[in-house]
Amino acid sequence: MTSSLTKYNNLTQRVITGLLGAAGIITCVCLSEWTYFIIFFIICLLALWEFYKLVGLDGMLPQKTFGTICGLFIFSLSFFIEQGRISYRLYFLIFPLLSCVYMIKLYKKFERKPFTNIAYTFLGIFYVAIPFSLLNIAVFEKGEYNFEVIFGCLFILWASDTGAYVAGTLFGKRKLFERISPKKSWEGFFGGALLALVFAYGIAHYFPLFTLQQWMIIAVIIIVGGTFGDLVESLLKRSIEIKDSGNSLPGHGGFLDRFDGLLISAPFIVAYLEIF
Repeated sequence: MTSSLTKYNNLTQRVITGLLGAAGIITCVCLSEWTYFIIFFIICLLALWEFYKLVGLDGMLPQKTFGTICGLFIFSLSFFIEQGRISYRLYFLIFPLLSCVYMIKLYKKFERKPFTNIAYTFLGIFYVAIPFSLLNIAVFEKGEYNFEVIFGCLFILWASDTGAYVAGTLFGKRKLFERISPKKSWEGFFGGALLALVFAYGIAHYFPLFTLQQWMIIAVIIIVGGTFGDLVESLLKRSIEIKDSGNSLPGHGGFLDRFDGLLISAPFIVAYLEIF
């Protein structure tokens, strides 16, 4: 699909990829908890590989394979625990598993900064895998699988991204965070926020799983968290001196480019749902 889309301009590629990707993800989310698990397992896998590839370009040597295995294990473990199939006590397996990262490094020769590489291995897990794993807590918030949670969050996030892109392109003048992302503007931020809140209002009427107030608070979390998520990923790319995290998604870059907002928003959304 990537090669067939290269003949179109960037905006057309962005629209086609966005529509196809959104349709595939939403279909999987709505079909069943198992198709939700499969699609996000794949997204988590590809995002982890993308992250470790990026830091590798900067001369780091993270444990790419083991870090990916750990991340996918945590994602799968949280899914089955929240689903109620296994005991929550199995969460304690995470700690000895992650401790193996240190032991594996003992057998790696000729590394100038082994603990720096260990840190980047852990960063991939905490930056990518943990937020995706927390989504499992959100979708089983009411004791059973509720596609409405992830459905609503994704549409609010996409509305925020789309509104920011359109408003920023048409009206963007005042820089939001020029040092990190020169193209982002306050006009784009408020345009994205407005469209996200409109979508949240509509979702609250179609999906009364949460109250209007709760959906609006979730929307605000996504608006702010999504913006910071994009800036954090831009900071990562600037430190490595690259434009996109990958070219897997024509018009969008890579999986980190597409889901960076969710990576920062997810912890705050789950904290809000669990505490308040």
